[in-house]
Amino acid sequence: MTTTNNNTSAPAIAPTPTASAAPTAWLVDLVLLGALWGASFLFMRIGAAEFGALPAAAVRVTIAALFLLPVALLRGHGPTIARHWKASFAVGVFNSGLPFALFCFALLSINSGLAAVLNATTPMFGALVAWAWFRERPAGSRIVGLVIGFAGVAMLASRSAGVHAGATGHAALWGVLACLGACLCYGISASATRRHLSGVPALTTATGSQIGATLFLAIPAALLWPAQMPSLRAWLALLALGIACTGVAYILFFRLIERAGPARALTVTFLVPVFALFYGAVFLDESITQWMLVCAGVIVCGVALSTGILKFGAARKAPA
Repeated sequence: MTTTNNNTSAPAIAPTPTASAAPTAWLVDLVLLGALWGASFLFMRIGAAEFGALPAAAVRVTIAALFLLPVALLRGHGPTIARHWKASFAVGVFNSGLPFALFCFALLSINSGLAAVLNATTPMFGALVAWAWFRERPAGSRIVGLVIGFAGVAMLASRSAGVHAGATGHAALWGVLACLGACLCYGISASATRRHLSGVPALTTATGSQIGATLFLAIPAALLWPAQMPSLRAWLALLALGIACTGVAYILFFRLIERAGPARALTVTFLVPVFALFYGAVFLDESITQWMLVCAGVIVCGVALSTGILKFGAARKAPA
């Protein structure tokens, strides 16, 4: 995603919303996308528990690649994929391969809701990487937002809320760091996409990135493949993860950008933790503490400020 993530990094797409779309049609896509990306943490936790981190991530991107490739070919993107394969494959390492593996590793010790809350920091890491890469220094409220957002992360990491029963403090800390590392990868992939794949059709970049991630994870996943065959439940979780939460979600996200523009699409970052916390509580009996909700609120405020969605004195200015 150009921002968030979820679990993805979006290529550069024309920012102008589609004029023919209904005024609120994008809201349906926004909610559906938040629901899908929120569910990805649930499915990753289920799959990683039996497959292990690297094999689970590899199965996810392989399924996503197999889903997206026929769609891209049917739409005539084959030559474009071949022409930009080096850049899209490389972006796939930071866009999917590394972050998916890091999140699967983190979910071995922390709850899906906590991982989703940490994933909401992706736009902040994107802003930091753009600052370092393109010298786009954030100013005013954005700098304040970065400080507030990372303060929320520090608050969240200071307690063991959202940690699996029996997990040690060190394991939880490594889980939190893995989530933040994944968010940093998303930030790098967003800037890399902007630099090397600007103007390339989004479906082309999405498909190429999933193929690249599959190749990147293939050998490590084969070496660490579980000795015992995972259960049908774990396989179904990864199947849903690859098709719905990656393949379908990519297409939905690109359509959302076309209909509503990137600024509105960015707000999906705020919906993902809500759905993830709900799924975790209902299907995995994960507890939601008051401290997690407070920290989530701080992080969301930081993200809103650091990405420019919320600005100081915005109410006094006319909309652009």
